[in-house]
Amino acid sequence: MSSLPDALYQQVEQLSERGNLAFDAGRFGAAIAPWQAAVDLLPAPGPQWEAWTWLHTAIGDAYYQLGNFPSARAALLDALNGPGAQENPFVHYRLGQAAHRTGRDDEAREHLLRAYMLDGPDIFQAEADGARWLQWLRDAGLVD
Repeated sequence: MSSLPDALYQQVEQLSERGNLAFDAGRFGAAIAPWQAAVDLLPAPGPQWEAWTWLHTAIGDAYYQLGNFPSARAALLDALNGPGAQENPFVHYRLGQAAHRTGRDDEAREHLLRAYMLDGPDIFQAEADGARWLQWLRDAGLVD
């Protein structure tokens, strides 16, 4: 995998930081536009770039925080096409949550279980409602 040209990388980083600042301030909707602008700068095919993975993950997380679960799911499914996403427990964790909230329980269990397999209970302990999701897997007999 090659690297983005320096000038392009700087643009992507600047847009990403704008999104990060908005997200950290709780302005989830405002975070999406700069992140999407950064995605749009990536040369085709977009999924070859590491930035594809983290930008789509961030966009998915922002949509999740906004309660727009279909858009969160779509962005996180896009993230899975990028480098390193299949091994990223957070992508699977948030995708599992979004899938459940859109009525896709089989898909939700699959991704939440993947998150558990990659990170154990730690990924579920990182958020206040994580115990709920871990218990959901336990109730399904998928984890101890």
